[in-house]
Amino acid sequence: MAKESMKAREVKRAKMVEKYAEKRKALKEAGDWEGLQKLPKNSSPVRKHNRCKLTGRPKGYMRQFGLSRVMFREMANKGLIPGVRKASW
Repeated sequence: MAKESMKAREVKRAKMVEKYAEKRKALKEAGDWEGLQKLPKNSSPVRKHNRCKLTGRPKGYMRQFGLSRVMFREMANKGLIPGVRKASW
């Protein structure tokens, strides 16, 4: 499990990206690169990092489910993810 501070930091970044999205778009269209540099660093969407919704694990993230590979496998084996079952042929 990730530290709570790391999870909180990602939530904070997501909020900041959302807050400054319109302003960033307007500055980019106007070509005001100086104005863009004055915005907070964490307002850039590039700084966001996908994390598992349950554990906060940053690696092995599966976008389609919003989970890490570890949690995906556990939940799939228990039948908690609809439409997913173990392959056999």
